[in-house]
Amino acid sequence: MARDRQDRPAPLTSAVFHVLVALADEERHGYALLKAVEAQTDGTVRLSTGTLYGIINRLLADGAIADRTARDGKRVYRLTPLGREMARAEADRLEAVVAAARATRALARRSPA
Repeated sequence: MARDRQDRPAPLTSAVFHVLVALADEERHGYALLKAVEAQTDGTVRLSTGTLYGIINRLLADGAIADRTARDGKRVYRLTPLGREMARAEADRLEAVVAAARATRALARRSPA
């Protein structure tokens, strides 16, 4: 896992984060991953197959996901403990960013009237 200057996990791209989240609960083949990312983002993120397989290859090389061949011959992917750690670290980072933004007057949540 890449680290930043303070030895924290480096931020993930949005696409990589969505792929990891899509694998959090079950293993999936490529097309199912594309559809899961689209569904979990209400259609706002639609990965091309080229982008997806670039991400898959990088995550396989990093050890964040593992693969196997299913009975139907499709290659399926699953999250490894490292991948889960990466997703959790990114979610924590994003929560901190949102909290910092909401602490400003511009993005502070309004009290119900």
